Amino acid sequence: MKDKNLPNNYNEMSLEDLTREANIMIEELEKQKDLENSIENYQNLLKLNSIIEKKFQKNVKEISEKTKERISKILLKKNAIKIK
Repeated sequence: MKDKNLPNNYNEMSLEDLTREANIMIEELEKQKDLENSIENYQNLLKLNSIIEKKFQKNVKEISEKTKERISKILLKKNAIKIK
C-alpha cells in the first residue's frame, strides 16, 4: 500500500496525532451499517496503520541510538575515573 495515496499529510504528523486520527477512523467505521461504503475508509485505516508502524519503528531506533550514546559516554567517564 502506498502511503502517498492518503488524503491528509500523515507523514508529517506525530505518533500521538496519528493515533488520534486512527481512533476517529475506527469510531466512524464502527458506526457505519453499510459495509460497501466503509471499504475505502477501512483501506485508509490500513494505510494509516502502516504509517504509524513505520514512525514507531523509526522512533524506537532513534531512542535506541540515543541510549547507546549515553551509555557509551557514561562508560567513558567511568573508565576515565578508574584510570586516574
